[in-house]
Amino acid sequence: MKNKFIKEWLPYIIIIIVVVLIRSYIITPVIVRGSSMEETLLDGEVLFLSKISYKINDIERFDIVVIKDSDGDLIVKRVIGLPGDNVEYIDNKLYINDEEIDDIYANTITNDFTLEEICSINNDNCNGKIPDNKYLVLGDNRVVSADSRVKGLFSKEEILGKAVLRIWPLNKIKILN
Repeated sequence: MKNKFIKEWLPYIIIIIVVVLIRSYIITPVIVRGSSMEETLLDGEVLFLSKISYKINDIERFDIVVIKDSDGDLIVKRVIGLPGDNVEYIDNKLYINDEEIDDIYANTITNDFTLEEICSINNDNCNGKIPDNKYLVLGDNRVVSADSRVKGLFSKEEILGKAVLRIWPLNKIKILN
């Protein structure tokens, strides 16, 4: 009787354990909330978040990431500034390390800001550069986005992973850049 029970239920138990482990440590779904990433991502879309991407690779500029902010909310933003960068917006133009960068993802006007203003939000000691282990993120729809301009820089630990695939709605399934 005991062997029959184990023989019948063991495959199901293994499947459940594997699914829980995959969801906990490798990939998990995330729902986009709000309009801060429009036109790239819309409210209610479902993404797959890779939790292991940044254990294997470095965070790169323009990656779409999911962050757990200080309020405990999950927010989806785009990485703009990396550790060691000096980032500023002047006259709706993005400058990184004093070089103008083509910011093709911004779909609205971005008000001027300096790195010093962002660093002052959480009393980060920047000295003209983003500190080690910190990142500056912005939403693509800058007019409504509560991003680094409001919440300050984010640490690598607050970045849960990289958004890699939009899975919902089905007619918009796409690998994300």
